Amino acid sequence: MSEMEPLDITVAEEVLIDLKDRLGRTRWPDQIPDTGWDYGTNLAYLQELCAYWQDEYDWREQEARLKAWDHFHTEIDGQNIAFIHAPSPVEGARPLLLSHGWPGSVVEFLHVIEPLRDPEAHGGDPADAFHVVAPSLPGYGWSGPTTDRGWHPKRIALAFAELMARLGYDGYVAQGGDWGSMISTQIGLQDSAHCAGIHLNMVLAVPGPDDELTEVEQAAMADAVRIMSDGAGYQQIQGTRPQTLSYGLNDSPAGLAGWIAEKFHAWTDNDGTIESAVSRDDMLTNITTYWVTGTIGSSTRLYYEAMKSGLFGLQGAKVEIPTAGAVFPKEILRASRRFAERTYNVVQWSSFDRGGHFAALEEPDLLVEDLRSFNRLL
Repeated sequence: MSEMEPLDITVAEEVLIDLKDRLGRTRWPDQIPDTGWDYGTNLAYLQELCAYWQDEYDWREQEARLKAWDHFHTEIDGQNIAFIHAPSPVEGARPLLLSHGWPGSVVEFLHVIEPLRDPEAHGGDPADAFHVVAPSLPGYGWSGPTTDRGWHPKRIALAFAELMARLGYDGYVAQGGDWGSMISTQIGLQDSAHCAGIHLNMVLAVPGPDDELTEVEQAAMADAVRIMSDGAGYQQIQGTRPQTLSYGLNDSPAGLAGWIAEKFHAWTDNDGTIESAVSRDDMLTNITTYWVTGTIGSSTRLYYEAMKSGLFGLQGAKVEIPTAGAVFPKEILRASRRFAERTYNVVQWSSFDRGGHFAALEEPDLLVEDLRSFNRLL
């Protein structure tokens, strides 16, 4: 299947009935009193979240939000690739490829697609319009599980470059955070003939051994060291034994919610409650996407593939096409421009006073305007 085919993302009613049934039969563990989130996802919070998921959350309402955009799928390199295609009403708009990360999905982009494709309807300049393409990563959501080895960031980048070519987009911009940052970086390396620039809201760039760090850089490095020592166990599990993990997460919606909600608590710019940064419905729609597509196990394989391939970094290569970095204060890895310039052709660098890892969900207006600003430079 090299052609683009419409994709119906309607979830069967029996899947939703089964979800509620499983939530109602959750076998809860204990928790030491007054430990909060110290040992991981807080029990009282997760019980409240799952009760809401079971009794009040409306997937059909959220499904309608997703279905407001046209969904398609095609086969590239033997893998089903599903994507949202939201062309702009503005003639001559630049194509924009949005790549999400883990534990994200195309749900992350629901607040930004419309202002990106039709800025005039949101008080902006029509010259800033984009034709938006938002694929589900291979192994994620409606792209379905991966069926062979080797779906690392470089291979995904090549597949997404092919997707843009099939759509007839000869020149485009790539944007991403988390895995989307690494995929966009690889696109900048592999498809520089067609990609006009990349915009990253998590830039992978670290200081050298002889660099003297500023106070801001010291704070960023201290946070990164803390996260790697105290909050990166999931990377080791997903990077080495993703199959073992998948049995529990694919069988228990409470287990899935606990695994993902912990990252939303740790990685968003919140006041102690996730909902101060991301709405409960947005987070649950993201989690439910993993559940109804049965892809939490295959999504975690990306860590294994990246680690085994050695393609976590750039391996000494430099991205020569124009690059923009958008740094949010609660991002898990916050690079400085001078370190980024060693591996990227940085033409725009923005540091914000609010926002975290899920920028498109937390601060969509800031991300949209930063993308527009970058596009004007191109």
